[in-house]
Amino acid sequence: MLWRELTIHTTEEAVEMISNFLHEAGAGGVSIEESAATKRKRDTSFGQWFDEIVPFNDIPEGCAVIKGYFDETVMLEEIQGLIAPRVEELKEFGIDTGDVRYEMKTVNEEEWATAWKQYFKPIRVSERLTIKPTWESYSPESPEERIIELDPGMAFGTGTHPTTTLCLRTLEKVITGGEEVVDVGTGSGILSIGAAYLGASRILALDLDPVAVSSATENVRLNGLEDRITIKESDLLSVLTDSSSKDELGVELPVQVVVANILAEVILLFINDVYKALKPGGIYIASGIFKNKEEIVGKALVEAGFEIADINREDDWVAFVARKN
Repeated sequence: MLWRELTIHTTEEAVEMISNFLHEAGAGGVSIEESAATKRKRDTSFGQWFDEIVPFNDIPEGCAVIKGYFDETVMLEEIQGLIAPRVEELKEFGIDTGDVRYEMKTVNEEEWATAWKQYFKPIRVSERLTIKPTWESYSPESPEERIIELDPGMAFGTGTHPTTTLCLRTLEKVITGGEEVVDVGTGSGILSIGAAYLGASRILALDLDPVAVSSATENVRLNGLEDRITIKESDLLSVLTDSSSKDELGVELPVQVVVANILAEVILLFINDVYKALKPGGIYIASGIFKNKEEIVGKALVEAGFEIADINREDDWVAFVARKN
């Protein structure tokens, strides 16, 4: 099968928003490639390894290449016409999109649907958690190590982006056992699965995208966690007001932990809703925040009544640990 490929050259900061634009425009899949320059520091603190056989790309530091794939009958000129004004508008929100360039071509399905799998290997992301693609073999190195089986599909990443690893490592510090958790913007379901393996008793995973709900459902099944993770389609936390019973949601409100790996601009929209969903002393882990938005998000959290308990960083990304007073 042939697909039409729209390539957008931009910055790492703009990746999440532009990827969302492509999905909303009807992309059947989106791939993201960020800088792999040799000068980039690689974190090996948890035993991660990097295959030097894989060639380094020539993407400049801080930049990214996003590719959206559309049915061969789609006119990419029309798609670009829809997306370009929205990309330009990001500057008004303080998002640096860099020197944006667009390219178009036709590709075979094999070029994007499966070829990337050779680069996705098992990776230890914390003391106790390892992400393993379903098609790879891997044996735990210790009794405490937990393996997250993941098939990201065509619409989601491998779970190794700094924002995701920040969340997983932060969850490892926060969850002591028995907590009920709400995961907002679950995507592939990786944070919900990680929370369950770390000892959370029940998790409610939410996402507005029906494709994400389907992907998360499959990954939860692959890990045998259907009895502990409930997945719902929801615009942020709106489902909590529509149905508040434990039978429907799988958790009893208020909960001990809320985690959201979303853009800073979205996090700012529902901070008060998160505060209401948490028990006193409950923890909100907010990630997906680029460094230039750290101050504004921190200020909003404090104004909503949270105490900033910790701030974790990786590369140019930030994860807040906020406690409800």
